[in-house]
Amino acid sequence: MNNKVEQLINNIERSIIGKRPVIEKVVCAMLAGGHVLIEDVPGVGKTLLAETLAKSVSGSFGRIQFTPDLMPSDVIGYTVVDINTGKGSYKPGAAMCNFLLADEINRASPKVQSSLLEAMEEGQVTVDGKTRKIAPPFLVIATENPSGSAGTQLLPESQLDRFMVCVKMGYPTIREEMEILRKNENGRTSDAVQQVMTKEELEEAQRETAQIFMHERILEYLVQLAQATREHEMLELGMSPRGTVALAKMAKAGAYLAGREYVVPADVRGVFRETAQHRILLNTRARISKVKQKEVLQEILSAVESPSLKKR
Repeated sequence: MNNKVEQLINNIERSIIGKRPVIEKVVCAMLAGGHVLIEDVPGVGKTLLAETLAKSVSGSFGRIQFTPDLMPSDVIGYTVVDINTGKGSYKPGAAMCNFLLADEINRASPKVQSSLLEAMEEGQVTVDGKTRKIAPPFLVIATENPSGSAGTQLLPESQLDRFMVCVKMGYPTIREEMEILRKNENGRTSDAVQQVMTKEELEEAQRETAQIFMHERILEYLVQLAQATREHEMLELGMSPRGTVALAKMAKAGAYLAGREYVVPADVRGVFRETAQHRILLNTRARISKVKQKEVLQEILSAVESPSLKKR
């Protein structure tokens, strides 16, 4: 693993206790150039994880609290006209930064949620017919409370598909929660976070990740997994081609973290759930039978034969 990436993960782990697997998935998404959705109950460290990651890497940080009264212009910016000259000037929104924390994204209206689509997919915003590029690197980390929580509404499939991964924090163990209490006695743990990586180092790591080799059999394995989600009897909606591309990029990032220059099947299996779970939709039969998404995804992983890369 790149030394700087190892330092980054260790630095985040000082604030986020006992969640290294989650941290690694988020860092993988960043290395792969994707966006992250963190879904879980309030108070388990979703916002803290996003804030700590942004503080660990140089670059501009934007944070916006998604509320029912938020407007798209708050996210992408707006034009102000000078009454004296009649000329308009652009006032940047929260999205014009390197790291954007979209806190509780599922509390805002659909029109506000959709204002992020262009930025997440193409790295740009369009205001009054004029398109403006967002300086790379650009990473959106959105947090949301579980669907059904008070004041929330479901994100549309098109919005969910823009996120490379969806991770869940989970409750800490007793030992981990005691450690959290100790570390918070003298203030917030994120206050002591140091910057350990520059933007330039991050972009270099992203380029190295993109160069990781992926064998033809691994590509076929990815497609077979995606196809299995589309044909499963318990799923109404399977992974999109964008999801297959995201899975490939995440597998490369997993190999990069493991210190390899090539992808193995274990890299794919290690990120499959986080890449697929927000892209699939259980059908009525599954909901009546109380089948869970993770059970379906595990069944697919077991059913699709893992390729062998040994020389024949």
